[in-house]
Amino acid sequence: MAYEVTATRRRPQDFDSLAGQEFVASTLKNAIQSGKIAHAYLFSGPRGCGKTSSARILAKALNCQQGPIAQPCGQCSACQEITRGASLDVIEIDGASNTSVNDIRQIKDEVLFPPNSCRYKIYIIDEVHMLSTSAFNALLKTIEEPPPYVIFIFATTELHKVPATIKSRCQQFHFRLVAVEQLKELLAQAAAEIGLQAEDEALYWIAREATGSVRDAYTLFDQVASFSAGYITFEKIRETLGLVGLDTMNQLFETCVVANTASALEQLDSLLQSGVSIEQFITDCSNYIRSLLLIKSGITRESLLGQSPERYSQQVLAQWSVAQLERALSLFLGLYRDIRYSTSPRYEVDLAISRLCGISSFISPQEVFQAMEQVKQLLGGATFPSKPQAASPVPQSQGIPQGRPNPFANGGAVPPEHRHLPSDFGGTMVSRPKPVIPPVVPQSVAVAGEKPVATPVKPAENSSPAAASQVPSSVPAESTIVLKSPPRGKVPGATFVPRDKLKDKLVEELSLGHASTASALLGSQSWQFVEHQVIISVGSSFALNQLQKDKALVTDLLQKFSGEPIEAEFQIKQVVREIQPEEVKSNQVDIICKVFKGTIVGGK
Repeated sequence: MAYEVTATRRRPQDFDSLAGQEFVASTLKNAIQSGKIAHAYLFSGPRGCGKTSSARILAKALNCQQGPIAQPCGQCSACQEITRGASLDVIEIDGASNTSVNDIRQIKDEVLFPPNSCRYKIYIIDEVHMLSTSAFNALLKTIEEPPPYVIFIFATTELHKVPATIKSRCQQFHFRLVAVEQLKELLAQAAAEIGLQAEDEALYWIAREATGSVRDAYTLFDQVASFSAGYITFEKIRETLGLVGLDTMNQLFETCVVANTASALEQLDSLLQSGVSIEQFITDCSNYIRSLLLIKSGITRESLLGQSPERYSQQVLAQWSVAQLERALSLFLGLYRDIRYSTSPRYEVDLAISRLCGISSFISPQEVFQAMEQVKQLLGGATFPSKPQAASPVPQSQGIPQGRPNPFANGGAVPPEHRHLPSDFGGTMVSRPKPVIPPVVPQSVAVAGEKPVATPVKPAENSSPAAASQVPSSVPAESTIVLKSPPRGKVPGATFVPRDKLKDKLVEELSLGHASTASALLGSQSWQFVEHQVIISVGSSFALNQLQKDKALVTDLLQKFSGEPIEAEFQIKQVVREIQPEEVKSNQVDIICKVFKGTIVGGK
């Protein structure tokens, strides 16, 4: 007997043999058993998924001498004639070579005659989308109202090219791609039938290369079996077809991880010199990176990866993040598109490998955004000590001022406002609570030219004896405090802050909600107190406009912290002076330089 290819030898002969098309098979079987047989069917789907085979099985089920029956016998004359393609009542037409109106007119004339020996006259038109528009229009009336003994079965791989008028007259069935595991089982059965041994890894590779098509899988299987000498191995496939093995890919990518560009380019040259094509190398690299991404996502199914997860380089998986692997995959996908129009595809591959060696230093936009957010919080007041320091408890004798939260009230737990940023910039985060400031109780006021008079310290109204006992021991029972100027009408709810500390207090208060105003105050050059006013001099018109916009807010804060009804006024004062290095290298600037690995080259 002449040699028969596997795709033809293993063509399904009943609905149960259809691989991956359970929905189509069960629907057609139920329709036949219930006697609800349509006059036109439209089978669509990818190549090699069983559309034509299903049409022949349906024809046998309808014309079987024991039927119509869902499971044709395959032994009667009608079934055997349909299987051989010799039945006069089952006409297969190639739509690609019979596209004209004359071919359709011939069908319209033939349907007037009943079948010769079978129950139904069945027309199977393959690649029906190739018919011309005129041919489709000529077929409309015949499809809509055919004789009771005529059934049309259309098959197409491009459903969108079939007119809607044809679709609406047919029962539509969409065939799906077959899973890799199912294709692998079919290939193993095919190998066992001919007494051929095959490795699972080799069968997985063939099934994956078939991309869901049963016919493609069988065709590639026949090709591999022809040079395997009775035993199919992946190593033999790799050597014969010029594939890049997994071990070679691991070695190449491990070299790229350590950024050894020279060694990586040498390995690439060895691969290409061994006969691997550039297109195949790019495809293998893309598949390798895809598998790494799947493993990083927690997918370890061997049928999806094509290999056992343990065979992939653990060094590459540990060194490269998901963002870096996505960047590498995008690099090779773009490379495959670019080499079609490149003057030298080899140069494109060399450039890609060189860029792949720098993937380890790639930072995704999300990581940059997170770093900027952390620096933004850092400038708002967070600090990074060089070494971890444990916060010492507050002595009981010192006490906590009334109205100020106690950071150690919860057994040493750090409240949210005292928590610092994660240690992403090389430092170690510790909790630094706000310093405890003892309450300032004015005892007496000494005006210029007058002798201060001592008065005893009295506890605040509505205060408990315990609060009174918490007055720091460093403040004597009778003491005097000399102010630079007498208070003129204390503002209700004010918190007393010395005038030389007002600037720092305002900058701290405004840094979170009004960063621009706080920056303008921080850069102010002088503060001059004149009776009910404080004249603040700034060095730029931008700072002046920003302060003028928030003048009311600054004035309210000044009155709150100074306890005096003073008003803020702003003016421009240009001061030219040389900036000292110690002024530039502040704590925050040092931290920013450390974060972005930069140095200060100058400033104005």
